[in-house]
Amino acid sequence: MIRPTKPEDTVALIEVANTIGFQPHEIEALGKMLADYFGGSTDSNPFWITDFDDKDGPVGVAYCEPERMTEQTWNLQLIAIRPDHQGQGRGGKLLHYVEETLKARGGRMLLVETLASFERTRKFYTKWGYEEEARIRDFYTAGSDKIVFRKVLNAA
Repeated sequence: MIRPTKPEDTVALIEVANTIGFQPHEIEALGKMLADYFGGSTDSNPFWITDFDDKDGPVGVAYCEPERMTEQTWNLQLIAIRPDHQGQGRGGKLLHYVEETLKARGGRMLLVETLASFERTRKFYTKWGYEEEARIRDFYTAGSDKIVFRKVLNAA
């Protein structure tokens, strides 16, 4: 079941991030982002979505926020499925839910970014209709490029 994230999901969602390899500083930032979101301390209109399994609880998460100073351009900042639940189509369903949520909000375009070395992730986005829009060389570290994908949701 995919649904809006609830405060009680926080610990499990941080664990999802931990299982997919987030670094300690990223885990800390994620915890702060969730706390700010549920505390109403954010200056934008982001949203969090949880993939909830009846047996295992929260097993996936997506976080999306509007791009400032644009007309309905959004950034998918995080999408993750716990490794023991990957390969079941959950990521595609979660991404589709995000897209439908954005369309309902009038979202025009969704941007996602990933590392060039994440071939599986790049194939995932291509499969779901995203086009590679940009490559920023050495973005993360020397030799670690950032790839930006884009998908138009509601044509102007």
